[in-house]
Amino acid sequence: MRLKTVRTHCPELDALTRHVRSFAIMLADRKGECLPEWIAAVRQDDLPSLHTLAAGIDRDRDAVIAGLPLPWNSGVVEGHVNRIKMLKRQMFGRAGFDLLRKRVLLA
Repeated sequence: MRLKTVRTHCPELDALTRHVRSFAIMLADRKGECLPEWIAAVRQDDLPSLHTLAAGIDRDRDAVIAGLPLPWNSGVVEGHVNRIKMLKRQMFGRAGFDLLRKRVLLA
């Protein structure tokens, strides 16, 4: 109920919520053909942060539209990269590459 009240009192937040939810649905349903309409709808509202996101996606529009319907993602790889970066940050200034390598292989 509070969210509904806030959204009725703040039209910018309401528009932002609608755009983010529609983008999430588009990603979940893998509907790349809806992307141009989503970008056009975002550009009609006065939301600078979403304009930046839409401009970045629009620069690679063909690649994003081609990639959205595919079932593959790099989530597992990103998880491993984040784990290695965390280990590296924990060891900053303490040891060299050899110890980092051992920790990565043993973790």
